[in-house]
Amino acid sequence: MAVRWVTAFLDSPSRVAEPFWLAVTGWSMSARRGGGMFATLLPESGDACLRVQVVGDGPARAHLDLHVDDVEDAARLAVVAGARVTFAEPGLVVLRSPAGIAFCLVSWEGEAQRPGWSHSVVDQVCLDIPDAVYEREAAFWTAVTGWGLRATDLPEFSFLRGPAGMAVRLMLQRIGPGVPGVHVDLACDDVDAEVARHVGLGARVVRRVPGDWTTLADPAGREYCVTGRSPNPS
Repeated sequence: MAVRWVTAFLDSPSRVAEPFWLAVTGWSMSARRGGGMFATLLPESGDACLRVQVVGDGPARAHLDLHVDDVEDAARLAVVAGARVTFAEPGLVVLRSPAGIAFCLVSWEGEAQRPGWSHSVVDQVCLDIPDAVYEREAAFWTAVTGWGLRATDLPEFSFLRGPAGMAVRLMLQRIGPGVPGVHVDLACDDVDAEVARHVGLGARVVRRVPGDWTTLADPAGREYCVTGRSPNPS
């Protein structure tokens, strides 16, 4: 299957963190849908790549949507690769990877243009994978996306190289012992200044890796990272 677009989804038990993410991105909120559960953060230019969902239970977390031409066919291929379907309706299939990471297959609606950027931008979904299941999980995501896995300068991180123009890339992180999960990352041109801005908007610093990234928690308690990658994709 061909993955045409990737959307990061912020899943929360309430709407408490939504004003924070609107302020962080500078984007606007779409009309709510799905009985008020879902909304899209709309950039001033380019196509949307960040959405919010009220899930009603559990901790605040994140997942990713893969936008494809044929959802049902893509779901069949994902199951062959090792996924498990947990919900399906026309235009949407919810699955879990072999390690248990939730993701959705949704219909592609022509998204192709990155949102405009300034000093920072949400540009990455990181899959947090325990070392014991990393090789199997990396093979799964490579098969599902059809993208090549590329190493980075840090041995615990690799990324899947998608087509040019993709707004959100996929990073794979070895986490040692732990629970599989997903978090979002922002690229920015000044980590310290961006972290200070987020704290002023209501985030809390969890840990710092000087010169590289800082992990924060949003007002719902969901962890995410501010990184020193350039927000300019060129």
